[in-house]
Amino acid sequence: MPKATNADDQDGPDGVQIDLISSERMDGMASMEKIRMILDGVHEGNIVILEEGLTPDEESQLIEVTMAEISPDEFNGIEIETYPKPGGGDSSLLGRIMGSEQADAKLTVIGPANRIETLHKDETLISALVSHN
Repeated sequence: MPKATNADDQDGPDGVQIDLISSERMDGMASMEKIRMILDGVHEGNIVILEEGLTPDEESQLIEVTMAEISPDEFNGIEIETYPKPGGGDSSLLGRIMGSEQADAKLTVIGPANRIETLHKDETLISALVSHN
C-alpha cells in the first residue's frame, strides 16, 4: 500500500488516507496476507475499506492479531464495522453470534481506534468521524 501522509509531515497534505481495497485484490491472498495488509494500513493511521468483508474465521484472526499488537503508547487497536448484503445472511441473534451474517458482507470499514471518534451503522449507511490525531 502507498505510504500514508499525515498532519505531522511538513511537505505532505493534511488529511486521512482511505484505502479502498477491491475484492479482486483480496481474492488471491491467504488469510494472514489479508490481515497483515489491513493491519499495516491501520498502523499507519489509514482507514481501510474492503469491497467484500472477511470470512468469520478471518475476522476472528484479525481481532486476535490486533489484540496481540495493542500497545498503550503505539497502537490502540481497531474499530471494525461490516455492512451486510440486503436479504443475505442470518440476521437472528444466534446467526450474528455464529458469524453467518458476515459471510455475505459486501463492505467492511476498519480504522485505528484512537482516530475513529464515531462509527455508526444502520441498514443503509456506515458513517465514521475521523480525527487527525
